[in-house]
Amino acid sequence: MNTANKLTLLRVILIPVFLGILYLDFQGSNYAALAVFVVASLTDLLDGHIARSRNLVTDFGKFMDPLADKVLVLAAMLWFVECGKMPAWAVAIVIFREFAVSGMRLIAVEGGRVIAAGWSGKVKTASTMVCLILMFLPFLPRWVELACVWVIVVTTLYSGAEYFIQNRDVFDWSQL
Repeated sequence: MNTANKLTLLRVILIPVFLGILYLDFQGSNYAALAVFVVASLTDLLDGHIARSRNLVTDFGKFMDPLADKVLVLAAMLWFVECGKMPAWAVAIVIFREFAVSGMRLIAVEGGRVIAAGWSGKVKTASTMVCLILMFLPFLPRWVELACVWVIVVTTLYSGAEYFIQNRDVFDWSQL
C-alpha cells in the first residue's frame, strides 16, 4: 500500500476515533475531537498531493479518498445537528449535492468520461473544513456559527450547480 493510500486509510480509522471522543464527553473532549478532525482533514490535503506528485493514483484511492472525506464531514455535521449548532436542512443540502454529483459522475463514467473535481468543489471542501473547525471552538459567537452554516450551504449549492451546468451534456435530456 502506497503512502497516499495509507493516509487515506488513516483518515478512515480516525473517523470513529473522532466520534468516540465526542461521545465520551470528558473534560476537553471537544478539543481532543477537534485535534483528531484537523489531523484527519490534513491527511486529505497530504494524500492528494502525494498521489498526484508521485503518480500514485490507485483504484483504492479514487474510491476511498472521496468516501472518507464525505463521511468525516458528515460525521462532524451530524454532531453539530445533535448539539443544535447546525440545522438538519443544511446537512440535507450537503447530502443531496454529494449524491447528485456522485450520480452524475457514474453516468459520465458509463459514457467513458471522467469528471474531475472542479475549482468550486475544492473551495467548497476547504471552506467546509475551515467552518467545521471553527464551529468546534466553544467561545465562537452564535452569529459566526450561523455564518459558517451559510458558507457551507452557499458553497455547496454553488459547486453543485457548477458541476451540473458545466457537465449538462452528460444527461440525455430528450428522455424527460
